[in-house]
This record gives sequence, C-alpha cells and structure tokens, in this order.
Amino acid sequence: MFLIESSNDLRTAHTELIIEKIVRPVFLPGLSRQRLLKLLENSLISCTSTIISGRAGTGKTSLALDFARNCGRSVAWYKVDAPDGEIQIFFQYLISSIRQQRPDFGKATLAQLARTSTPDQIPLLAETFVYELVEGEKKPLLVVIEDLHLVYDFEWVVPFFRRLLPLLPSEVHILITSRTMPPAPFWRMRSKQTLTVIEEEALGFTRQEAVELFESHKLSSEQANIALDHTRGRAAALARFAAALTGSTEERLPEQVSPRQRVG
Repeated sequence: MFLIESSNDLRTAHTELIIEKIVRPVFLPGLSRQRLLKLLENSLISCTSTIISGRAGTGKTSLALDFARNCGRSVAWYKVDAPDGEIQIFFQYLISSIRQQRPDFGKATLAQLARTSTPDQIPLLAETFVYELVEGEKKPLLVVIEDLHLVYDFEWVVPFFRRLLPLLPSEVHILITSRTMPPAPFWRMRSKQTLTVIEEEALGFTRQEAVELFESHKLSSEQANIALDHTRGRAAALARFAAALTGSTEERLPEQVSPRQRVG
C-alpha cells in the first residue's frame, strides 16, 4: 500500500527529514573535465534527463557537482538512501529539495500522493508532479537525484520515472546518479531523445586528464601516467594516488561521505 492516511502524517514525515540530504555537498573537483561537462551540456539542450552510471569512486558525484556549479540554473539536490524507497519518504525529500528553489511547489503532488494507493495510480502522480513544474516558476531548474539505484527495486519507481521523464518541461532537467545500470524501461527512453546515459567507461580519466590533474598538484606527467596505469583511470583512486605523492591528507570524495556528514 502506498496510501498516506492523513495530512498529519505528511507534517510528521516532514519534521523528520535529514536536511543534509537535500543540501548540495560542498566540494570542488580537482579538475573540471570539459569532455564530460560538454556531454552534460548537450543533454541539457537535447533531452529532459541524464543518468550518470558507474560504480563507487568513478566520479559521478564530482561530475554532477561540477556541472551543477556551472550550468547556469538553480539546483535542487537530493541524496537518496535505501529507506527512501518508501514512496512517502522519497517524495517528502524530493519536494523539499525543489521547494528550496520553488517555495510553492508540491502541494498538489502531496495531495495526489495521499490518494495514491495502488501502482496503477503512479502515472497520475507523475503527471501531477509535472503539472506543478509547468505551472510554477519558469526559472530554469536542475534537479539532481543522487544514488537512485538504492530504490530501483521498489515497484513505484519505474512507472513514475517512465511517465515523468518524457513530460518534463524544457526549463527543468533531471540529473540522476546511479551505481548500477537503470532498469530496462529507462533505456528505451534513449532512442526517444528523452534520456542521455553517461556510462562508467566514459567516466574514466583519459591520459591527458590525468596529466592535467597531476599538474594541478605540481606533479609530473610521468607520475600521472604511472598512476593512470595503476588505477585504470578511476577518479577516486587517482585522487588518492596524487594525495599520497604530495604527502597531503587524503581527500574523501563526495560519494564516500555519509549523508549526516555532509555540510551545506
């Protein structure tokens, strides 16, 4: 059952939110990777949504943060955790993140959520969500949903996003990060120019990017090439390698920090 029994339940859920989960993490990447930022810029223009897919340490969050900082849009950020698979919890967080940029957003969606008790009603919930986006402020918005893979198995997720993503207005773009490949219905959206997927292979550092990263630490290109061969271009491993060579304290990447540790 998806049903929320009363408005009191909504108020109670809201008071229990972990605010750090809907605050953009403070982090500046060691290197702005123009190759990947260009892919995201193109997706922003041609599609309604983007998924960055890769295992932990491949640089998904760093890329999302760098793009959010440079995209020229207001940004709503939501870090998903496994308990958020409960539909009421997920939407409390998602709506609260958007409300930081659009304060009037979410009333109709929450009302529809309270009436949503069966899976076949999920598409209507998505349509209500889109309606509020369309009728609200026209200021361009980037909605980042981090680690959505943690809730892929919940039965409402695929029908909601399958209905939502093709309907998003041009001024709203959803950027999803995920450690696993998205469910099959997501993939079918690629052929309809609804969705861009940046896969793990693309996230790997190129040799030139590794050299640029190491030069920013005043390290040599030879050291960069050795590190690249050892790490296979994995972002977190390269960062640790550079930190070890410079003798600095290892910097923890955003993907390695728990939600309660994040600061805004």
